[in-house]
Amino acid sequence: MLILRTLGLFVLTAIAEIVGCYLPLLWLRRSASAWLLVPAALSLTTFAWLLTLHPTASGRVYAAYGGVYIAVALVWLWKVDGVALTRTDLLE
Repeated sequence: MLILRTLGLFVLTAIAEIVGCYLPLLWLRRSASAWLLVPAALSLTTFAWLLTLHPTASGRVYAAYGGVYIAVALVWLWKVDGVALTRTDLLE
């Protein structure tokens, strides 16, 4: 059960980080409203808070989180940005 809880926490943490970085990108590149920076800041704050909830030493958390982050980022690229994943994306 701890493994599923930790995996879910990793996924939520990755989503919070990606949203926190994606919203400023929309503001900068697509001339979206500057108000997007407010939820971006909240999302990055949530990301930092979620990192504190992980049940093991921070070095191990970051190492394992890196792999989950990459997987979530690829899904985001595919589903949100609408970019088809290449074979190279899947192998990395």
